Amino acid sequence: MSERKKPNILLITTDQQHWNTIGAFNEEVSTPNLDRLVNEGTTFTRAYCPNPTCTPSRSSIITGQYPSQHGAWTLGTKLNENVHTVGEDFINAGYKTSLIGKAHFQPLASTKEYTSLESYPLLQDLDYWRNFNSRFYGFENVELTRNHGNEAHVGQHYALWLEEKGCTEWRDYFQAPTGKMDKESKHKWAIPEEYHYSAWIAERTNAMIKEHHEKDENFFMWASFFDPHPPYIVPEPWDTMYDPDAITVPELAEEEHENNPLHFKKTQEENPDFSEYNESGYLLHGFHSHLHNRKEIKKDIAVYYGMISLLDKYVGKILDQLDTLGLADNTIIVFTSDHGHFYGHHGLMAKGAFHYEDLIKVPMIVRYPDKVPNNRRSSSIQSLVDLAPTFLNLANLPVPKTMTGIDQSSVWLGERERLRNHAICENRHEPTTVHLKTFVDERYKITVYYNQKHGELFDLKDDPNEINNLWENPSFKELKSELLLKFIWAELGKEAMPMPRIALA
Repeated sequence: MSERKKPNILLITTDQQHWNTIGAFNEEVSTPNLDRLVNEGTTFTRAYCPNPTCTPSRSSIITGQYPSQHGAWTLGTKLNENVHTVGEDFINAGYKTSLIGKAHFQPLASTKEYTSLESYPLLQDLDYWRNFNSRFYGFENVELTRNHGNEAHVGQHYALWLEEKGCTEWRDYFQAPTGKMDKESKHKWAIPEEYHYSAWIAERTNAMIKEHHEKDENFFMWASFFDPHPPYIVPEPWDTMYDPDAITVPELAEEEHENNPLHFKKTQEENPDFSEYNESGYLLHGFHSHLHNRKEIKKDIAVYYGMISLLDKYVGKILDQLDTLGLADNTIIVFTSDHGHFYGHHGLMAKGAFHYEDLIKVPMIVRYPDKVPNNRRSSSIQSLVDLAPTFLNLANLPVPKTMTGIDQSSVWLGERERLRNHAICENRHEPTTVHLKTFVDERYKITVYYNQKHGELFDLKDDPNEINNLWENPSFKELKSELLLKFIWAELGKEAMPMPRIALA
């Protein structure tokens, strides 16, 4: 395969996007450009994240390993710089590699032992980032920031871009202490759309694509959007694009959590005590009251949808650039999200140790004209841990034996119906008290907790909304035993074999 014939690879991700928020499948939200990808590619309706939080899942994307293997096991940890990443393989093959937008491979704090380039005060040292030209986890070119919406974590290359655009008072659009906005500001973001980070990501992604095209270079590029991760805030007119009264709010079924582990039930209390779960002293995502005002959640969802529609517009600008430069036919595009999101589903908000499909399943579309079937929906199980080995195989490059995801290229290309018979989602948010894993196959889902006898077992065929937990149901005791055995087999099967056996002894 000649250099010119090697495919370019463009990964486009969102952050914390519910799987059912693409207009082609949900008439309540408008996403014409994602719909375009749906029509021109294959949508995988059963794609799963390997962890329902940012750092672990994103690290799995670039390593092809599960969080328990690459080591970035939860938020506030970092991916070791010595871990092999897929970008290194592409660089060695002559590709140019870039990441524009959100990385989150490292925490917001730094210590002498565990340094972080994404931490305070370094992330707001603009002179440092103006001159930054080092590789970052296999990406030769990175342009970063760390804020969602108007969060105070703004800085790095996004802040530099704002100043270059003439937005010298950019701090006015962000929360204290970086800026002047109130932390409680919701829904309407005063920042002009032209200065929104989705505009920045699209502009810089398109600039890099054009540069590589002009130099006749193959690229592996990650355009990493921040929305629709809360806070629910977006510039006009997107904040009023959707009528809250026309929004469907998911309902909590009566006594739904009666058969669930205790932390599910506590979310429906006004002032729950989760202190027994807190080992580290840091924030436990999801371990708080999830009670919400129905009228307010309608407004939040309307803005959540507005955030999706806004980023969809800028995804469209990237797609248009590929068309303009004649690169679309030779560029593999994968659109997905790092994990899902609750906005009232099961009475829950945002994320936490609740492995419903709403949180661990992600949207996923693959487009590769004339190779990946178009306008097709596939129920083949996918995992984000499979992206790296699949990208490499489609580029005719060897897959490192350290990668434990599987090469899905034959499924993407429509040559096989399915390869996976299961997916595993890990969630170790505390060393022992919040440590769970989920095994999901074609029909069933089972979740186990470290050192605990409680768990979840759902029949996704007969109970697709996951209302009836069968874990303690005596009629399903034999099924539970069978699934636990399959779970153990799956765990054994995902161990890496980096060194082949080459001798008797």
